[in-house]
Amino acid sequence: MRVKTSVASKKRKKRLLKQTKGFWGQRKNVFKRAKETLLRAMAFSYRDRKAKKRTMRALWITRINASLREEGVTYSKFIHTLKLKNIDLDRKVLSELAMNNPDQFKKLISEVM
Repeated sequence: MRVKTSVASKKRKKRLLKQTKGFWGQRKNVFKRAKETLLRAMAFSYRDRKAKKRTMRALWITRINASLREEGVTYSKFIHTLKLKNIDLDRKVLSELAMNNPDQFKKLISEVM
């Protein structure tokens, strides 16, 4: 018996073209171009979800360091002293403190150092 796949293939193509909405030129409506572009876009999004974590950590460290330098303390000495005193605050929390509550952050620096 002959197998007809038009329903399944149309569904597959429709699903893929729906994902490429907003792409430019043939990349949004020509199946072959859209498939290539979507594959590449998914690879980039996977890679960049990992890179985002590194970028955010670097941003937090920069913010903490800037606030510490105003008080005359280096970042490395501050983090080392935090570890020695068993104060478990991660860099995200420290960055938030430095940005949003500078008075509390200064109090923390004076307690730690």
